[in-house]
Amino acid sequence: MSAKSLTVEDAQAANLVLVGPEKGRQAVHDLVTAYRANRRSGTANTKTRGEVSGNNKKIYKQKGTGNARHGDKRAPIFVGGGVVFGPRPRDYSKKVTKSVRKLALRRTLGDLVRGGKLKVVDSFAVADGKTKSFIAAINAITTPGKILVVSNSFDESTYLAARNVAWVQLVTGSDVNVEQLLLANSVILVGDALQTLAQRSA
Repeated sequence: MSAKSLTVEDAQAANLVLVGPEKGRQAVHDLVTAYRANRRSGTANTKTRGEVSGNNKKIYKQKGTGNARHGDKRAPIFVGGGVVFGPRPRDYSKKVTKSVRKLALRRTLGDLVRGGKLKVVDSFAVADGKTKSFIAAINAITTPGKILVVSNSFDESTYLAARNVAWVQLVTGSDVNVEQLLLANSVILVGDALQTLAQRSA
């Protein structure tokens, strides 16, 4: 399984749209921010004084005790009372337009190509499903590190061989996102995955 680094000329021949380092930086930032915001569950919740358990009875009379004036025990200054301005369930999700998504993908792929981090192979499979064989196949293509293998499909034995290798991630060409590409030290494109990315960036 011979591998070659994808050049700008190869990318242009494959109709892969790239942009230079002077464009798309904000698009990448906006998209990654949206990815991370959309992963937040937004379920943090505290109870106000109207929601905590307890009654509305005044804890002691208004005058004559020498103490400060208080109402019920659910007030925020008491232990077990309500919380003032605490977190409430909310939606953190952000929307990013298609044009921004495409621009971010073009910029990220352009940086990978110019950095020599994009490798292309005709096929990638581990028939015996062994982790040792998988690591040997990866090392034959690129140096160890945070590696992303992008293909339109993987067979079951390859998934089985890769599941214990934390520094390698298998992802399909239609599902790979900008954040995964940014975090990778090296990206291996298998077969028609390059055409899939070209269609997504067009």
